[in-house]
Amino acid sequence: MTTAITLQQGFTLKNGTFIKNRLFKSAMSEQLSDAQHNPLPGLATLYRAWALGGLGLSITGNLMVDRNALGEPKQVVLDEQSDLTEFKNWAKQGSLNGTQLWAQLNHPGKQTPNFINKEPVAPSAIALTNGLEKGFNTPRALTESEILNIIGQFQTSAKLAKQVGFTGVQIHGAHGYLVNQFLSPRHNQRDDQWGGSIENRMRFVLSIYQAIRAEVGGAFPIGIKLNSADFMRGGFTEEESMQVVKALADAGIDQIEISGGTYESPTMTGHKVKKSTLEREAYFLAYAEKVRAITDTPLVVTGGFRSSKAMLSALKSNATDFIGLARPMSLDTQLPNKLMASDEHAISLPNLTTGVKAIDRMAMLDITWYEAQLARIAKQQQPKANLGTWPVFFKTIYGAGIYAFRKRRA
Repeated sequence: MTTAITLQQGFTLKNGTFIKNRLFKSAMSEQLSDAQHNPLPGLATLYRAWALGGLGLSITGNLMVDRNALGEPKQVVLDEQSDLTEFKNWAKQGSLNGTQLWAQLNHPGKQTPNFINKEPVAPSAIALTNGLEKGFNTPRALTESEILNIIGQFQTSAKLAKQVGFTGVQIHGAHGYLVNQFLSPRHNQRDDQWGGSIENRMRFVLSIYQAIRAEVGGAFPIGIKLNSADFMRGGFTEEESMQVVKALADAGIDQIEISGGTYESPTMTGHKVKKSTLEREAYFLAYAEKVRAITDTPLVVTGGFRSSKAMLSALKSNATDFIGLARPMSLDTQLPNKLMASDEHAISLPNLTTGVKAIDRMAMLDITWYEAQLARIAKQQQPKANLGTWPVFFKTIYGAGIYAFRKRRA
């Protein structure tokens, strides 16, 4: 065990990329695109604030690789139809102050609401459950040619990310999106080379990684966000996840961010997390400790961290190399600087509810309330810790309704 490690300490990836400290902003949904799914100028403002706040590595919210497959209404798309002007400004501002800024690349698969996409695609024609079937249509199974095309879309988006000035990319392989759907035996019941055994189910993510690597070269970092498990009966298990980690590490992936859960079982937001886990603050640290035994690929643990003390403890245990922060960053853009300045600094998050559980679930308050904070920062306003939940609910419903209407007319 090393005891000299600090949050301020730099880290050099195996490919030579230097990250100035151990504080990592995990991806959050920003919902800050224009009607053509290009970045609004506010994204550059938001990421500039985070860069000046002291982050070592910042990951963007989902950049979708297919503009016909969106997970949310106002997501940014990076493809050959994109206007790259504002992407370049975003990359420039977000990488100020020596900050690494990586673009997270994603495809939602079946996790696309039915007001956005009437016919989603997935490895197999299996619907989402746990009440989500009302808002998400049963998907159509992808053909092999479509699978190969999506791999090519990830490759193209990575090429463009490098071109506009992002300093790396991260593949989103967690939270029930398409890469995770391929990995899950619950959602992938194919009988061809893309399904069945874990070796076949991981073929999709390995193919994406290899296609991106061939495009961007060895000096450009590629990371992945991967589920430790889906936390669902019949889903992607911890044992399978460790096999995927080993395969990606052997293939040369530069960094692995550990998360867990899906829309059906949202463990990544603290849903049904054990008390003992909450006390450590890090939701997935125990899994990271197991992964450390099988690979020396740099690891990030995201989810639950609130204090300098817990972050330092996690680093000193050698279970993780970086501390992933998401929702706390929406309430204090200077949080990294404060954490590094004091071993006693901590931040608390509000318990969000309208008082009606069904409304809370419908509005996805654990996401949309924080999106509202990001919108404030993007307008150069301060976050508002006492922001009301009902206004957020009505704004969410209004925004979705307008978007749904526009899509029906298009």
